[in-house]
Amino acid sequence: MNKKELIEQIKNLQPAINFDLKKRVEQFTDTLFKCLFDVSTDLESHLDVLLDEFITLAEIVCWDEAKNCTKIWDQFVYKLPQLLASLNEDASSIEMNDPAAESLEEVYLAYPGFYAIAVYRISHELYKLGFPLVPRLMTEFAHKVTGVDIHPGAQIGKSFFIDHATGVVIGETTVIKDNVKIYQGVTLGALYVDKELKNKKRHPTVESNVTIYANATILGGDTVIGENSIIGGNVWVTNSIPSNSLVYHSPEIKVKELK
Repeated sequence: MNKKELIEQIKNLQPAINFDLKKRVEQFTDTLFKCLFDVSTDLESHLDVLLDEFITLAEIVCWDEAKNCTKIWDQFVYKLPQLLASLNEDASSIEMNDPAAESLEEVYLAYPGFYAIAVYRISHELYKLGFPLVPRLMTEFAHKVTGVDIHPGAQIGKSFFIDHATGVVIGETTVIKDNVKIYQGVTLGALYVDKELKNKKRHPTVESNVTIYANATILGGDTVIGENSIIGGNVWVTNSIPSNSLVYHSPEIKVKELK
């Protein structure tokens, strides 16, 4: 086989994917983040840059000619003040709840959980507006940076706090109410994976004022964690938990003296 034949075979097998889209989405996410949180950013010029970047993304991802994706920008951009207010509330919740947080500035600059929440909230608005693929790539970018995997379709209420943030998974149909705090390694997932479940609620509901400690796994679309409950570390939950509950796992720990 010569080089020309090799190239032809590869081209015949290649999926129609533009990988430049990933980098463009990451750049769009970074620019948007600076517009919201960097006081030194010139908003007037950067909003124009964002619009240009968004139009480029729309040209790549809008396969449906009947959908004018560029019009989505006008609906999205005016949600930014509301989004920023919500994210400021998240940051305040983190500072208030985490004894290691010295300042709000530290939360904005150094907390991976806050970054993951911020990208989720932004992408969730685009997801609701029906902008294809980009919201998923935005949260995957945050996943790559922070180790937190939040699907943009999840519904998350006010004052959300992810402590330490590594290894957290929040599925597409998860519902999280207000003032919820979770720790590293928590999974809010489905009981099993089946394509037939696409349009059904597969992931848990977590009511307000719940704390979920490290490495807890909560599965199933019918599973509801009642408000004011505490879910201990390493538990496995597949049934609903009443409000004001404490759920914990009691491992047997043995200590043997070395001689």
